[in-house]
Amino acid sequence: MAQVEDKNGRSPNIELNLVPIIDLMSVLITFLLITAVWTQVSMIQLGSSIYGRKTEQNQEIPPPPPQADIPLRVDVKENGFRVVIGSEKIMIAKKADGYDYPGLMERLKAIKEKYPDKTDGVITVDEVLAYENLITGMDTMIQSGFQTISVSTAESE
Repeated sequence: MAQVEDKNGRSPNIELNLVPIIDLMSVLITFLLITAVWTQVSMIQLGSSIYGRKTEQNQEIPPPPPQADIPLRVDVKENGFRVVIGSEKIMIAKKADGYDYPGLMERLKAIKEKYPDKTDGVITVDEVLAYENLITGMDTMIQSGFQTISVSTAESE
């Protein structure tokens, strides 16, 4: 075995200071214990609702969702707009001079009149289209009364 010797041939007395290592380990163990407890608490709270266990809170039949929960999606395609509200699909064709933004505004306002509580919608744009089409479509949705807009990737058909 290799040893460290001083010039007189004696091995020096070396003390390793373990206090900082013990401090570090105690902090890490405390952190891990607290994390494990919070993980268990969240699993208990989620378990009753996810796995369908009967509790006093979920024994009632929940009311049907209001009409404001019907999904609204505006797809900006190369050939025009496709507005999807629930299962209804409305196609707004592209004009010779560009997209029919007034026609989109008209359709969105009609949807807003039909569902006045609805404030959200999703807009999708094909990858090949300009960014300007996305921004103008979002502006049209905001002007129609749909203030909460999400941007999503376009669905492949």
